Amino acid sequence: MGALLSFVGVSILILFAVIGAKANMYTLLGVIIPYAAVAIFIVGVVIRVVRWGRTPVPFRIPTTCGQQKSLPWIKQNKIENPTSTAGVIARMFFEIFLFRSLFRNVKTELRDGPKLDYASAKWLWFVGLVFHWSFLVIVVRHMRFFLEKVPFLIQLAENLDGFLQIGVPGLYMTDVAIIGAVTFLYVRRVVIPQIHYISLPADYFPLVLILGICGSGVLMRYFTKVHIVGVKAFTMGLVSFSPKIPEGIGTIFWVHIFLISVLLAYFPFSKLVHMAGIFMSPTRNMMNNSRMVRHVNPWDYPVKMRTYAEYEDAFRDKMKAAGLPLEKDEEPVEQSEEKE
Repeated sequence: MGALLSFVGVSILILFAVIGAKANMYTLLGVIIPYAAVAIFIVGVVIRVVRWGRTPVPFRIPTTCGQQKSLPWIKQNKIENPTSTAGVIARMFFEIFLFRSLFRNVKTELRDGPKLDYASAKWLWFVGLVFHWSFLVIVVRHMRFFLEKVPFLIQLAENLDGFLQIGVPGLYMTDVAIIGAVTFLYVRRVVIPQIHYISLPADYFPLVLILGICGSGVLMRYFTKVHIVGVKAFTMGLVSFSPKIPEGIGTIFWVHIFLISVLLAYFPFSKLVHMAGIFMSPTRNMMNNSRMVRHVNPWDYPVKMRTYAEYEDAFRDKMKAAGLPLEKDEEPVEQSEEKE
């Protein structure tokens, strides 16, 4: 149901953009909505990051899967179980750029016997890596539309992306890679029963939305004619806060812009915000030095304590009435009189 609702939702968004373009609502689609989406994106991400940053983390709770620093003759895993700032930086680097924790993903199956069988499952790691890196390269390539002079690094990324020089215009590898990766991630959630069971509409919608953005971009580049000079003038106008709506860009361009605006506005409220959250995760950005340094909870405050004997003295009558055993019973009255 979630997969179907996501397709219906994105289809409605595309239909809205098409109708708006046919009705010449270019100011709404190309100026008002993009500016609003960028504002929501920036403010929403800042609020989420500030909230994460203000959340107290009194104890060390890093996720570890390697040998902790111990005796001198026991080799420590300095990346998986860091006890220094350099180790944390190395761990964060491999986690952010290479998805190190996802690389260790394993698949479990219950076979005849019964026997629990473990097997490597690297496809998810590989496809996730392809998707994120392709997305990054595509964003970098598109920066040429927002800059008067295209920097060398952007030109280099564009040349490397299209070095195969297949067809006219040249085929970008990331265009094929990201569509294939998003399709794989979507089909995986639909086909695998365990993943499908825990998937929500919020898991399907971003995938379908990104697929719509990539599909409209591919249509503009390889199949339909788009006025590139007009697109450049339009984007430069947005950046300089003097937007101009050129003529003859095409309906598919407005669909593309509208879907990107929806993605930006949706980003702070979705799971996609993990892009910023990974830097704030205490399970990744903390040293595991619990054996070296004592960490005291700053929330602790003096609390009046009493021993069990004092507790028993205070509630002796009620405990006896309830039939609870007492460690120290009351002295008999005769015995107390003899002592006197």
